[in-house]
Amino acid sequence: MSTFLPCIMYIAVCEPLRYHAIMTSARLCLCCTLAWLIALLCIAVLFTFHMNTPLCGNIIRHVYCSNRTILSLACSPTPSNNIYGLSMSWSVSTGIFLIIAFSYIRILHASVKQGRSDSSVRSKAFQTCTPHLVVYLLFEIASVIIIVSLRFPSVPQNIKKFFSILVVIIPPAINPIIYGLVSKELRGSIIKHFIFLVCRKR
Repeated sequence: MSTFLPCIMYIAVCEPLRYHAIMTSARLCLCCTLAWLIALLCIAVLFTFHMNTPLCGNIIRHVYCSNRTILSLACSPTPSNNIYGLSMSWSVSTGIFLIIAFSYIRILHASVKQGRSDSSVRSKAFQTCTPHLVVYLLFEIASVIIIVSLRFPSVPQNIKKFFSILVVIIPPAINPIIYGLVSKELRGSIIKHFIFLVCRKR
C-alpha cells in the first residue's frame, strides 16, 4: 500500500474537488486487490522454483523464512532462483520508486504553483508527504542492507537479524507516531493527555 498512498495524496492535492469522484470505494478496493494479486503472483512463482530445489538441512538461521535463507540450505547452486529473487526485488522496488517519484513530483509542482497565492499550501503538502517519505526510506534502506548482507556469509548474524527486525517491526510501529505528530488535533490531544497524567501523579 506504500505504492498507492502517494497516488491518493496526489489526487487529494492536485484534484481536491474531484477527489471523491476519482477515489471511489470501488477503485480503492481495486487498488488493494491489485497489490495483493501482484504479491501473491510473485510469491507463487518463487514457490515453484523452491519445489524442485533439494535441501541439505532444515534449520533456518534467520528471524523469518525468506528466499535467500531457504536457498542457503540448498545442496547445489541455484542460479535461476537467485536471478529471479533479485530480479523480482529490483522490479518491485523500482516500480514502487517510479510511482512514488512521479506522484511527489506532481504534488511538488502543484504545491509550488498554488503556493504563490497561498503559502499554507506548501506547508500542508510538506507535512503530508514527509512522514510517508521517512517511513519509505527507512524501509528501503533496511531492505537493501538485508539483500546485500544475506549474500555475504561473513556478515555477523546479529546484524542480519537486526535489519530483518527493522524492516518488519519499525515501519508499522513508527507509522502511527509519525502520522500522529503531523496532525495538530491528535498532537494536541496527546499533549493534553500527557499533562493530565503528570498532574494527576503529583
